[in-house]
Amino acid sequence: MHITGYQRWRELAFLHWPADPAAVEPLLPPGLAVDTFDGRAWLGIVALTMRDVRPRYVPALPGISHFLELNVRTYVRHGDGSGIWFFSLDAATLVAVAVARAWWSLPYHPAWMATRRDGDVIAYRSRRACGGARFAARYRVGAGLGPVDPGTFEHFAVERYRLYAHRGGRLYTGQVRHRPYPLHAAELLDLDESVLSAAGLPAADGQPHVLFSPGVEVGLGPRTRCRSAVHLDRQDRPDRVGSRAVGRPVARAHQQHEPRLP
Repeated sequence: MHITGYQRWRELAFLHWPADPAAVEPLLPPGLAVDTFDGRAWLGIVALTMRDVRPRYVPALPGISHFLELNVRTYVRHGDGSGIWFFSLDAATLVAVAVARAWWSLPYHPAWMATRRDGDVIAYRSRRACGGARFAARYRVGAGLGPVDPGTFEHFAVERYRLYAHRGGRLYTGQVRHRPYPLHAAELLDLDESVLSAAGLPAADGQPHVLFSPGVEVGLGPRTRCRSAVHLDRQDRPDRVGSRAVGRPVARAHQQHEPRLP
């Protein structure tokens, strides 16, 4: 894989809920199918800190390369491959939002975001600048899990090295490269979120499955067009791709504030 950029993903919290595949499938663009585990689709919210985000041969830039990110996802198949479909991504920097929308056609939104760690307890908060979709959670990091084996839910949910995006009636993909996630058990202490419903997804069913990772070093591959891309007429194009205006600039000072969780 040709490396086009680098990122460091830090302190990732993975929250997952089961869902009916029949309720998720219509929300995907043509060419993608729901990837299931135990016969169920899985909806995920992943909260993390992005650091040293940069193109290859370019140094990380203060104020641009470090920010918080929250994504809402499910897992999909395309032909013989599998990967991630993002329903939404919130970021605490307008530059990242604009670049990801323009180049990747990913549905990024500017948001006011904050995180705080007190020992093993992490608090994370996000509120979207336009529409107010929110996420506020506290979770306690537990013991390390060691390597996870293929065939387990943990492997299904986190070991994903490909994403898909849809633009102009065509399906695109991109790959990342990193070592397997070092995973920890985690306990959810508080949760208040509306990002799932804001993406048009089914309501979360019960308590989520929660995992934590201290992070990985990531290499990014180029965006490429899927070989069996589906061409759509303009009127059939899904609106959720992220073609709307990105909204007003984010006040970066909010990223440093301590979250006040309900």
